[in-house]
Amino acid sequence: GHSIMVVSRRLGVSADMVRTWRRRFLERGLDGLSDEPRPGVPRKITDADVERVIVKTLEEKPKNATHWSTRSMAAATGMSQSAI
Repeated sequence: GHSIMVVSRRLGVSADMVRTWRRRFLERGLDGLSDEPRPGVPRKITDADVERVIVKTLEEKPKNATHWSTRSMAAATGMSQSAI
């Protein structure tokens, strides 16, 4: 019920951003609030890869160390260090 400018100021975002999200909500309801795919090359890291790294981080400890480094996690998961 608030104006675009009021919402924009309260959230610290541009009026265009408020218009975009408001339009998407009016057109598609709550489904319109899910972010749309970004342009460019599709991501190579799957949700399963992300979950595997998170679970390993939270539930396991590397040998001879107190925590995982990006290098040790990459070696343990077969992923690149930059992917970690």
